[in-house]
Amino acid sequence: MDIDRDSAGVRFPPPVAFIGTLVVGWALGKLLGQPGIPLRGWGLRDLGWIGIVAGFAILLTAAGLFRKAGTATRPWKRSTAFVTDGVYRWTRNPMYLGMALVYAGCAIVLNSLVALLCLIPLIFVIEREVIEREERYLESRFGEPYRQYKANVRRWI
Repeated sequence: MDIDRDSAGVRFPPPVAFIGTLVVGWALGKLLGQPGIPLRGWGLRDLGWIGIVAGFAILLTAAGLFRKAGTATRPWKRSTAFVTDGVYRWTRNPMYLGMALVYAGCAIVLNSLVALLCLIPLIFVIEREVIEREERYLESRFGEPYRQYKANVRRWI
């Protein structure tokens, strides 16, 4: 991973963190003989699939808006624009929101309580090591317009 000097300086690919944590959480649950998610039955697996589909829809829509604006989707690359339309009108981080929904959906479909619980510390890591870095970088790069956007649009939802 080649980190641009003029970037947020994120040191790991967030999708790898989400996938890796999901796999480790699922495997740990299997090793521990975890009983699964206690909310069995009524459409739980369907709820998981809804999370997966909704998460991918949000993620791919957000990435498409970045491509349309001609800016990098990878947070270790230079940003040439910040996007404020589409899903970015109601969340500043739709890609991470989408990844979190896909993760939660997968954990539910896999019936892995341990994997689902591992999402909580992962969100804190993404918040601190990725989102906060990106926000500092975008403020320094785009100034007042980004600060106004930040004041009007929530970080997650």
